[in-house]
Amino acid sequence: MFVVPKKKFKHANDRNKLKRRMREAYRLQKKEFYDKLEGNNQNVNMAFIYIGNTAEPYSVIYASLQKLLTLK
Repeated sequence: MFVVPKKKFKHANDRNKLKRRMREAYRLQKKEFYDKLEGNNQNVNMAFIYIGNTAEPYSVIYASLQKLLTLK
């Protein structure tokens, strides 16, 4: 689940743009994440909530999700 609050981003197109960026960054990194989980037989439910006040570029969102999805 990807969430961008309406309180901080009033226009739907801004919220949708940020959600698309988050989904794409997750899509590119999910295989490695699930490969690490595969041996542990774990089910995972995740929700990503955008808490920034400004719209960040894709590179920042990608790096943030990469940091979140590392299992260290």
